[in-house]
Amino acid sequence: MKMQIKFGIILIFCFGKVFSQTVNTGVLTIEPNTDFSTFFAFDNKASGDILHNGNFYAYSDFKNDGLFTYSDLSNGKTFFIGNSNQIIEGGSISEFQNVEFNNISSKFPFSLKTTVVINKLASFKNGIVDGSNDAGKMIFNANTSHSDTSNLSFVDGRVEKIGAEKFEFPIGDDVYYRPSLNDANSNPDNTYTTEYFFETIGNIHPYTSKEESIVTIDEAEYWNLTQEQGTDKAVLSLTLDKNTTPAIFFQESNDTELAIVRWDAPTSKWINEKGVTTDLLTGAEYTKLVTTQVSGYSIFTIALVKKANPEPPSNEIVIYNAVSPNGDGINDTFHIKGIDNFPNNKVEIYNRWGVKVYDAKSYNESDNMFRGYSEGRDTVKKNEGLPDGTYFYILEYESAGKTKRRTGYLYISKENK
Repeated sequence: MKMQIKFGIILIFCFGKVFSQTVNTGVLTIEPNTDFSTFFAFDNKASGDILHNGNFYAYSDFKNDGLFTYSDLSNGKTFFIGNSNQIIEGGSISEFQNVEFNNISSKFPFSLKTTVVINKLASFKNGIVDGSNDAGKMIFNANTSHSDTSNLSFVDGRVEKIGAEKFEFPIGDDVYYRPSLNDANSNPDNTYTTEYFFETIGNIHPYTSKEESIVTIDEAEYWNLTQEQGTDKAVLSLTLDKNTTPAIFFQESNDTELAIVRWDAPTSKWINEKGVTTDLLTGAEYTKLVTTQVSGYSIFTIALVKKANPEPPSNEIVIYNAVSPNGDGINDTFHIKGIDNFPNNKVEIYNRWGVKVYDAKSYNESDNMFRGYSEGRDTVKKNEGLPDGTYFYILEYESAGKTKRRTGYLYISKENK
């Protein structure tokens, strides 16, 4: 049997009245600028081939055991809209160019029990996508994005991201949107999977087993980050939300600071990955962000750690971490005094979202210097300059045959103070 949509003409030859289903067993082509709607549960059988280049409206359950894809030249969009819970399942992967989730029938109106792939944009209008079962997974391919995420709509389950660009994982648990953010550096084949849990993991990874510098670990929540492919060490940002994060982590102290900690399986203890903390704008679902370059992948969460003792004066380099690129000749560049003596070096600078805005090798004190303009893959145009604010730098240089690493804050302000 066969279903076809050509030039806006809809022909349906297979319709299961007993089970109130729309069933496809053959070829279904949805041309651009053409709408196809199914008000009953949609079932694409293993023999079904669907080339979806128009607008596909699913008002009930969606099951795909065959082929559900699109042409590279299309801009098709799938709408999951309903007034009752919708199950998204099937034995085959469903590929969407654009997809919109919009259902307010319950707290978790979407049950994701299969793998779906997003290739352009996922819009989270209303309704949490519950993929917390082992079968549910949402994959974002390279150069894809999402919009409208909030406590009202996100993915409660595993999200995978492929590609080198920055990405905010649209994840959460219960009714709380708790994204993690990471910059995958330069490898387009990097693949990461992340899931957030609003629960303790201390019964598996005891919080008492930790490095000496760690004072208190967030026992209410954690993120599971794995690197499926690639070798780069990601720059990871974790969010803090007063709805889920214990109050102690919002209290200032002269002796402690926020950091990201990771469970290290070989040593069976939590290790201090350190981090830079930034306060976010009012109105965000989360209010603080901690950013660091991680040394491995596993379970992560927030912690209070002892403030590191200031480094003793170095005869090698001195880092001046204030930049005021206003052309007055004072602090116009990120100056690292003495770096000319160590030409085998690398400098990376990230904004508060963990997005790389600058990187350079063989950094020096004359012509290869950071001047407050982005050299990253995206962010802002180079001739506009980077906005004032706090940034995070990583410096690696070779000295006496050893690689040394310095990290810290970098402050950009157009005005000298």
